[in-house]
Amino acid sequence: MTTALAPSSALSAADRCDRCGAQAYVRVTLTSGGELLFCAHHGREHSEKLRDIAITIHDETGRLEATQTVAAEEER
Repeated sequence: MTTALAPSSALSAADRCDRCGAQAYVRVTLTSGGELLFCAHHGREHSEKLRDIAITIHDETGRLEATQTVAAEEER
């Protein structure tokens, strides 16, 4: 049996962590059909257990590193 999954849509600022309410960067689709959203912190904290119960894990935490900027020397 082959199951094709549609690609997950990108997470937006409106998507919130189910644990703390911060912006979600991780979407977990469960084998039961449910979906969980996590901020980067809680996604990392629960990643081991989530791998056991997930069909897919859509991780956008790389966006955090890509958007960080360093203040110019004169701004410090």
